[in-house]
Amino acid sequence: MADARSVLARLRHGSALTTTDMKWVAQALADHGMSDAQAGAFAMGVCARGLRDPERVALTLAMRDSGKVLRWDLPGPILDKHSTGGVGDCISLVLAPALAACGAYVPMISGRGLGHTGGTLDKLEAIPGLVTQLDEDRFRAVVAEAGCAIVGANADIAPADRRLYAVRDVTSTVDSLDLITASILSKKLAAGLEGLVLDVKIGSGAFMKDKKAAQALAQALVTTANAAECKTTALISDMSQPLAPSLGNALEVAEVMRVLTGAADGPLVELSVALGGVLLANAGSANDVQAGADAICAAIKEGRAATQFGRMVAAMGGPVHFVENWQRFLPEATVIREVSALQSGHIAAIDGEALGLAVVSLGGGRRIETDKIDPRVGLTQVVRLGAKVRKGQPLAVVHASRPDDADRAVAAVRAAISLSESDTIAVPDLIHERVG
Repeated sequence: MADARSVLARLRHGSALTTTDMKWVAQALADHGMSDAQAGAFAMGVCARGLRDPERVALTLAMRDSGKVLRWDLPGPILDKHSTGGVGDCISLVLAPALAACGAYVPMISGRGLGHTGGTLDKLEAIPGLVTQLDEDRFRAVVAEAGCAIVGANADIAPADRRLYAVRDVTSTVDSLDLITASILSKKLAAGLEGLVLDVKIGSGAFMKDKKAAQALAQALVTTANAAECKTTALISDMSQPLAPSLGNALEVAEVMRVLTGAADGPLVELSVALGGVLLANAGSANDVQAGADAICAAIKEGRAATQFGRMVAAMGGPVHFVENWQRFLPEATVIREVSALQSGHIAAIDGEALGLAVVSLGGGRRIETDKIDPRVGLTQVVRLGAKVRKGQPLAVVHASRPDDADRAVAAVRAAISLSESDTIAVPDLIHERVG
């Protein structure tokens, strides 16, 4: 029979941990059957030694099973996506309703802003009245009615992960590939998914700046999820510049609405279509990836995705006619200021992390967990890599609540965007590679 001392001893000596060991660890984390010191020792041991593939799968499944695992009886595949985080990344708000418009059901358990990246729940909550913390009955009803629901995890979903994540945060073990994999997938698998696509980002606006690290995480996630019988593929995508031209909660929702109502296009649509195409093909809802991508594209362009989004918003407490009148409902900042270029040239580099932190400094993100977010603030019209600008032309537009905040943001944006006299700027492909 497993206990903390025996599991920790085997971990320290490099012996294989069994499924029984991992089940004990997950349950002990969930019901406090191990102390914080023992949980920290486990996290540090995994971080230092690493886990073999079977051990990682066993830990992920055990953490999934430490709480409630949802089961669905709906007339379509249960699908979802997960992103490792970036700036201007509001794909979930485009892709979930587009998938629903294609006959899939998307019970998306999402999160809040972390570091320099925005949180999907924070973005949705910029819509007046919308509530993202739903009980299970309401969650199920919204998914059945709208085809998608984007909500926060409740206490019954993967409680072992909640405890282990808190321990990792104070023991400098957050960056363990094995623990990241188990954390992400335990919550996703607890949602009862049949298919998952992963958007693993690299570049200045991502958490991972190194391609090898991104490839390793993508491979670990795909291998583990498929071993857990959830058909999964990852795309490694570029985050060397913001995905959308807007950063900030209400501002990103506005960008999503422009996409869903046919008024905007670009990388946000391109990546949403690519991710959705993979999902539909893997689920057997499209003959191949291209056919799946075409279906997602049509759902967006024909307005069917917008209809599903409107249904979700209304079902989660938001305005009934949000899609038709979104400009009226979204809050707006009181101080608007252009960031003008101090010289002419071509956009050679964009520090996405610095832009994200500028939004946090405006009040659009959290420095500590208890910070209150201002949904109005952020950046719009952010220039793209390779673009030609003349002195005095805007690099971006700052949306702030106070003039002094705007002044600081203007300086931060200028410092984050590099210009070159050369007109041969290398712009990375949006999608670097596919894993799985």
